[in-house]
Amino acid sequence: MSEPAPVEGYAHETGRGFGRVLVFVYGVLAFAASGRASFELLAKFSDAPVPYGLSVLAAVVYVVATWALATNRRRVALLAVCFELVGVLAVGFGSLLWTSKFPEASVWSDFGIGYGCVPLVLPLVGLWWILRGSR
Repeated sequence: MSEPAPVEGYAHETGRGFGRVLVFVYGVLAFAASGRASFELLAKFSDAPVPYGLSVLAAVVYVVATWALATNRRRVALLAVCFELVGVLAVGFGSLLWTSKFPEASVWSDFGIGYGCVPLVLPLVGLWWILRGSR
């Protein structure tokens, strides 16, 4: 199967400059969220299945977004980052409104406060960067 043709003006952006920084930050968050989700899933999932399940979902989204950004798959990256933003907002509001469903925090609880609100800001930056490259 052949590689998709690079999009002009986008093909090498993740290899240098701000694109490289964005991929790095997504990679760090993917690593952190995957480690957290793995521990929660294996050690204490029955304590709080909703937030811990959402941590697993967040980890998967960050891994997919990192891969898509690093390999210049703009459409996949756009979908992953949009999903991430909707997830952060939905879980953020949900964790504030329905505290009984969130006895423990997830990666996206309280809009990612446990990660310095990076989960809230990162998809906005990611969307800006992806859409800027499509012009």
